[in-house]
Amino acid sequence: MNAGSRLAVSPLRVWALTLLAMLAFAGNSLLCRMALSRTGIDAASFTSVRLVSGALVLWLIVRARAGSSAVAGSWSSAFALFAYAAAFSLSYATVSAATGALLLFGAVQATMIGHGLWFGERLSNWQLVGLVMALAGLVGLLLPGLSAPPLQGSLLMLIAGVAWGAYSLRGRGAGDPLRVTAGNFCARFLSPLD
Repeated sequence: MNAGSRLAVSPLRVWALTLLAMLAFAGNSLLCRMALSRTGIDAASFTSVRLVSGALVLWLIVRARAGSSAVAGSWSSAFALFAYAAAFSLSYATVSAATGALLLFGAVQATMIGHGLWFGERLSNWQLVGLVMALAGLVGLLLPGLSAPPLQGSLLMLIAGVAWGAYSLRGRGAGDPLRVTAGNFCARFLSPLD
């Protein structure tokens, strides 16, 4: 298979994979909020469990796939990943899942779009429509009659979104996505297992 045929993906497949990713992101928010509001686990412990279990599973997948435990990644990406996970969990101790998801995804998109515009990219008409819809969602959150979300939790979720946006931008062209993500999750603390 040549490089050109690997890049050609049907619009239906893109739509289906995007839908699956969005459902996974929404599920992540719902499960995180439920864990922090309906169990006795604190945000720091929850974040630690998420990161350590993610690192272990990714390391095992890389080892099984490649026959070695070699991971890649960078400290700055690992820091962005940690900042996202920590702020995300701390925020969901006070912010509802719906509000948190709206703030998170808005901050991620604002970070990535802002970065692109700063470096000379321009929005297509469909991208502009999407941006306007996202801003309408934020305005809807602030309409009279709705209660404002807690300030501290909201700021933490915005920090999580900026960190996630930075992590995503750092991942562009970083090489093998599985090995790089495993390395970022492992943050080099699993390197003695190599």
